[in-house]
Amino acid sequence: MDLFEKLRSAPTVQRAQFLRDTGLYPYFRAIAESDQGTHVIVQGRRLVMAGSNNYLGLTHHPAVVEAAREALARYGTGCTGSRFLNGTLTLHEELEARLAKFLGREACITSGTGFQTNVGALGALASRGDVIFGDRDNHASLIDGCRLAFGKLVKYRHNDVEDLERLLRETPCEGGRLIVTDGVFSMLGDLAPLPDLVRLARAHDARLLVDDAHAVGVLGAHGRGTPEHFGVERETDLVVGTFSKSFACIGGFVAGPAEVVDYLKHASRSVVFSASMPPSNVATVLACLDVIEREPERRARLWANVRRMKTGFDDLGFEVIDHGSPILSIVIGSDEATFEFNRRLFEEGVFVNPVVPPAVPEGQSLLRTSYMATHTDEDLDQILGAFRRVGERLRILE
Repeated sequence: MDLFEKLRSAPTVQRAQFLRDTGLYPYFRAIAESDQGTHVIVQGRRLVMAGSNNYLGLTHHPAVVEAAREALARYGTGCTGSRFLNGTLTLHEELEARLAKFLGREACITSGTGFQTNVGALGALASRGDVIFGDRDNHASLIDGCRLAFGKLVKYRHNDVEDLERLLRETPCEGGRLIVTDGVFSMLGDLAPLPDLVRLARAHDARLLVDDAHAVGVLGAHGRGTPEHFGVERETDLVVGTFSKSFACIGGFVAGPAEVVDYLKHASRSVVFSASMPPSNVATVLACLDVIEREPERRARLWANVRRMKTGFDDLGFEVIDHGSPILSIVIGSDEATFEFNRRLFEEGVFVNPVVPPAVPEGQSLLRTSYMATHTDEDLDQILGAFRRVGERLRILE
């Protein structure tokens, strides 16, 4: 068989073609323009954006945009090399020192993307004889990092502390142990039970790595993420994150003990063999850090928006999944109804993201909505109004 022949019958291809044929295809929608991040132009239609991870609304903050512009003029468009060789600027070192201080860690190292960061860190940390204990619902970058590591991967049921404890007790291990979890899980927005994971890590001589991509900048009294939110910052060994959410650009980081970070600087293939973050991105993150530290009211506005939307969806009669993050998932039910609901929301001027199996259980397909500090009351009313009208037309609401 020709290698490409089998692709034509692949389930993913067949599903995509069916959705295109029926006019329900919801993916790769090209955005022509973006107005303050809260509104986008797609196919000539202006939509309120309720499907972005731009939680603090910093992609269009004047100080952030100006910082990126100045770095572009000073350093050019890229470093054209890895951090290990010619790709380290004083700007990178400034960012890593600032980020480590912000998170209360000894040191930090950055990579080109959050995905690369997880793959490189886990590949470097887990050697033969080591065992990684990973949540079954971890992000794909954590899963791929575990696959590429030479250590053994053992999966525990999602957020099931008892299952993890059993596996820690029963799994033979010749080397070290590492528990790996998202801080906030990206599809449903639920939080990992970090206090319990910390307790189990200490009881079984394991280390704990938390991917806080959806939490840094948002959760905790100062925006330091789920470890701060739960009061376990000192007990959380490593924090991994991305700059593609609250930090308004792209890139990733690992923060933790200085000796571990120094090891990753020399052993993570994502650091050694991939080009470093472009200077404009580094300057963007530094400017975002300034805003996060200077404008705590921005987080307060975000949470006020989330509470308002939760109350609004409840009052309309929708089934809402709310776990204390900026993500509110609206359960629709069948795949077909979810895709149709999504299409009609688009026609109503609202951009959201449909989530179907295997990302969620069968019969629990949903619309993932997420909110920004910069959404206005008018934006939120528009979203709720569109959900009400579509829900009534599809007879999801009585």
